[in-house]
Amino acid sequence: MKIHEHQAKEIFKSFGIIVPEGKVAGHAAEAYNAAVAFGGGRVVVKAQIHAGGRGKAGGVKVVENPDEASMAAQEIIGASFVTAQTGPDGKICRKVLVEKAVAIKKELYFGILFDRSSRGPVFMASAEGGMEIEELAVSNPEAIIKVPLDPATGFSPYVSRKLAFGLDMEGGTAKHFMKFVANAYRVFDEVNCTLLEVNPLVITQEDGIVALDAKMTFDDNALSFRPDLLAWRDYHEEEPLEILADRYGVDYVKMDGGIGCMVNGAGLAMATMDIILKCGSRPANFLDIKGGANVKNVIRAFTLLMRDDNVKVVLINIFGGIVKCDMVAEGILEAMKHVKVDAPVIARLSGTNAQEARKILDEADFPFITADNLLEAAQKAVSAERGLSQ
Repeated sequence: MKIHEHQAKEIFKSFGIIVPEGKVAGHAAEAYNAAVAFGGGRVVVKAQIHAGGRGKAGGVKVVENPDEASMAAQEIIGASFVTAQTGPDGKICRKVLVEKAVAIKKELYFGILFDRSSRGPVFMASAEGGMEIEELAVSNPEAIIKVPLDPATGFSPYVSRKLAFGLDMEGGTAKHFMKFVANAYRVFDEVNCTLLEVNPLVITQEDGIVALDAKMTFDDNALSFRPDLLAWRDYHEEEPLEILADRYGVDYVKMDGGIGCMVNGAGLAMATMDIILKCGSRPANFLDIKGGANVKNVIRAFTLLMRDDNVKVVLINIFGGIVKCDMVAEGILEAMKHVKVDAPVIARLSGTNAQEARKILDEADFPFITADNLLEAAQKAVSAERGLSQ
């Protein structure tokens, strides 16, 4: 789960991390009043959406007085912002954060995330703050300092010292930065983050450290321990089909291709998407009905696929172990009683009761296209998709 910048900064403040004075505004009048409350001088008006790159898209404006703050908020609120992280449809902004401007001496990048290769958190920092870290990783990877945390020993001042020295910090600045790193890790650990990012983290003219931005992503499996965080979930920022999938109890991620996938098992789902790409097309989704799926799961999964307007072809790839293939076939037919299916359906069902499942599909009124293996199924799905476009 993601939260907005202003929410992440509330968490930061509770852990002793310094952030700019700020107020959230839902319309221009509130932005005006916030700017007045901060003394009537320079403020920054920032779109609150779950995506980076807002500045490049026009979602961050530095203004000189309350009237300009009101005008900026009027331009931003209700507008759709397209960034590298939103996809082509963009994100509609519903609120802005109005913050008192900070006198910046230098911009830095800082982040903590889980790293699979080191099997634990890794701290990242760079003197080239303000840039998108993905771009920096490609253009100048040596500029990113990485310090993995050993789960066996936990956090120690060594981590913050190594980062500070790597950024050529000295004296009071280094001391403030090391305190920030320690507090940031406390946030990461105690609220079960999978990502904590501050870009930019700034050194002020007084050599203090201020988190000018704040991004957090939480481990969904740990949210039951933090109902206070769940209250901050913004459904406007999430894909409606993914929200529905969460209620259905299946794993679903929407993508931009035309071949809808229904698979059991995350690894098999990844392999299915990979082979679709290899065959020359793109998957419309990741959908895992899970190992202990039942007929209800299959019906719900098929319903999700048919609600996605981008799906032109359906590829069903089931390996029957705990899940019996004939049960999946029956679930598909049951779903078709309630959902209009006007797309070709390619089915590859292998494993437990695969022959029974094949018979069910062969005898059905719907013209299923069956396949004996995944490569054949993917090739048939791509061929069917191309046939529709001709």
